[in-house]
Amino acid sequence: MADIAQLQQRLHDLEAQQAARACMNRYMALCDQLNAGTPLDELAQLFTHNAVWEGKGARYAGSFGGYRGREAIAQMFATYMTEPAHFALNVHFLTSELIEVDGERVTGSWIMLQASTFASGASHMNAARLSVAFAFEEQRWRIAHFQTENLFSRPVAAWNSEAQLPVPGGARIATNSG
Repeated sequence: MADIAQLQQRLHDLEAQQAARACMNRYMALCDQLNAGTPLDELAQLFTHNAVWEGKGARYAGSFGGYRGREAIAQMFATYMTEPAHFALNVHFLTSELIEVDGERVTGSWIMLQASTFASGASHMNAARLSVAFAFEEQRWRIAHFQTENLFSRPVAAWNSEAQLPVPGGARIATNSG
């Protein structure tokens, strides 16, 4: 039978995992809507004061570089907050989540798929491996080190089409009669 200390540790670990997950989900939601109206302060507050945000690998290190400190990270995001918006469409999908808690150390990894259309009308598909370390600062878990490493990247045709969806039998309304 587990003693109180073990149960408290398990609860701590579960709460830390959930907080890390919620932080990443909010980060992605804000990035999906990155425009002149995005609450930059809220986005910046997801990071610790001394956080690091960096592109990793040949493609992303060259494209994104790296930023140290909450203010530098906020200024990087501010460059995307233009009129017209840099992104006409930006959707991030996270999968293959793994969040580990080791005492006061929380790390997470995800595979991210990003579908984007830019203000220019060009569209792009990116996949990246995210490696994120979290730290408990100012009474909440925040991103302390964010790394994104490109797995593949390519231009694509427009995302949305008015073409009919291929549904067997076409559209119909089923009713229960009887």
